[in-house]
Amino acid sequence: MQKVYLDNAATTQVRAEVIAKMQEALTEFYGNPSSTHSYGRSAKTAVEQARKTIAKTLNAHPSEIIFTSGGTEADNMILRCSVRDLGVKTIITSKIEHHAVLHTAEELEKEYGITLLFVDLDAHGNPILEHLKELLVQDDSKKLVSLMHVNNEIGNLVDIHEIGTLCHEHGALFHSDTVQSVGHYPWDVQQTAVDFFTAAAHKFHGPKGIGFAFIRKNSGLKPMIFGGSQERGYRAGTEPFHNIVGLEEAFVQAYSNLDAEMQYVKSLKQHFVEALKKAIPAVEFNGLSGDMEKSTYTLANVRLPFDKQKALMLLFHLDIKGIACSKGSACQSGSNMGSHVLTEILPNTELEKPSLRFSFSKYNTKAELDYTIGILKEFAES
Repeated sequence: MQKVYLDNAATTQVRAEVIAKMQEALTEFYGNPSSTHSYGRSAKTAVEQARKTIAKTLNAHPSEIIFTSGGTEADNMILRCSVRDLGVKTIITSKIEHHAVLHTAEELEKEYGITLLFVDLDAHGNPILEHLKELLVQDDSKKLVSLMHVNNEIGNLVDIHEIGTLCHEHGALFHSDTVQSVGHYPWDVQQTAVDFFTAAAHKFHGPKGIGFAFIRKNSGLKPMIFGGSQERGYRAGTEPFHNIVGLEEAFVQAYSNLDAEMQYVKSLKQHFVEALKKAIPAVEFNGLSGDMEKSTYTLANVRLPFDKQKALMLLFHLDIKGIACSKGSACQSGSNMGSHVLTEILPNTELEKPSLRFSFSKYNTKAELDYTIGILKEFAES
């Protein structure tokens, strides 16, 4: 049976170069980075070199890069500490953010009594900036805006430069969950009015369990995890050295090969969109995922013209044919709830149709996409 992995928005295949670096770290440089002997010093040097490497690519200062267990922890840390330490009284977000942001904001509303506001979305799922401006000026409370750069389910690209500028013009802090864009798009923090953003290595061919938060210098945030003085005091605990060097290698590989790999993956998505339209003319693309300019090149979220009964068997049918894709965020796979993103942007009649997220990487081929589309067409005609 052919095996096709098209769930790269959930997690990606780890690069061979990353595995080699991590294996070296696990076998040769196993000292605790906080130890003062040579084993520890070697590990500490490598951790700080990784921090410098990432910072240089982002045009950031090394002290602004804080290693975390991934995007969820980084989002939690930034939102929670902004309320606790910076006097944030109002969080403005959208109802289609990742649950790492949404659920954290809801908990902060309960715990601290903050005001939680949601910016209106247009028919495609993009935040309406005029409404955001209205929310920013409705009172003089300290505000934090949290809007993601690339939506993890429908792939919409949001103009974070414009949003960041708008936030700063009105004295608000700006955080962006950039887990789906770091490693896939160029970044320069000196040219983007963002105070905080987050990344996870496993979204760009690195290991799971490691990511980082960008926290702009002199932010005023204090630790969320207490103990030792690791990570500039922001995050206590022995650094997972092998994961950090894996993150660094994945990051270096992503940005060293960014243009070529971006063009290749973009060509895959273009082929997928065009071929699927020909095979199943009634297919629809959720959000802006069918638009090559207004959505990320890494995914397409499709709505298929199948009735409710047939829809129940679709994902199972694809799985037995060796095709891995997703109904939405992998974080929701254990829930019986439908996609909170699609619920916000689709009418109930369209929600009954099956929607699938196909996400692409450098390891995919057009032949794999043709096989997948053939299986979908065969299922549609059965």
